[in-house]
Amino acid sequence: MSDKTIKIRVTRFRPEEEDEPTEQVYDVPYQDDWVVLDALNYIKDQVDGTLSYRWSCRMGVCGSCGMMINGDPKLTCATFLKDYYPKEIVIQPLANFPIIRDLVVDVDDFMVKLKAVKPWIIREEEKPIEEGEYLQSPQELKDYKQFSQCINCLLCYSACPVYGLEDVFIGPAALALAHRYNMDSRDEGYAQRTVIAASSEGIWECTFIGECSVVCPKHVDPAAAIQRTKVETTNNWYKSFLMPWGDK
Repeated sequence: MSDKTIKIRVTRFRPEEEDEPTEQVYDVPYQDDWVVLDALNYIKDQVDGTLSYRWSCRMGVCGSCGMMINGDPKLTCATFLKDYYPKEIVIQPLANFPIIRDLVVDVDDFMVKLKAVKPWIIREEEKPIEEGEYLQSPQELKDYKQFSQCINCLLCYSACPVYGLEDVFIGPAALALAHRYNMDSRDEGYAQRTVIAASSEGIWECTFIGECSVVCPKHVDPAAAIQRTKVETTNNWYKSFLMPWGDK
């Protein structure tokens, strides 16, 4: 192991001991190929077993290891120490969420809002299984594929100033997933989702700052999903007056 070390400054909050979060600094061995999650695991395994944080796959798939790294929301499994060395790395829990312990945040608010937009395929009537699957063309898949890449890491919620100020805002990831299912040729749940997505707490709260798309590790571009939903919702609203006999 290298003789080089790097300082890791970590937020600590132990509710049974403290009223407010504090900070603790650790010296961690520096390796060119280590990511921030490796440093946290080293601290947990070798220095301080009381440190709490979330992680699972270590491959940028599960989305559970999102934290604030030097003020930016990032996946710790995809952020290398070499990008900061020899400077200190400051690791904090995701912004805009209540802290449960150390780097672990309470995501219940997001889970409620995610469920509200019904991120699953809705059919008015399911066809019998013996009739086969619902087929799609490559173009129909392409229409929504980008927006299906969301891993619910919540980096976009930490980057979103609107969510930081207005916790009633449904938020980028949930609205992007609503758009993903509305664009799915197999789905018939547009009207049900629009009640939530087009409400005052939904797309119209977004001021199109775009930070949600900047920090997204999967390039989902939730800002684009929200703006497209605004355009589609507005068009359908006008059509309802001009063509009241239409389907939407």
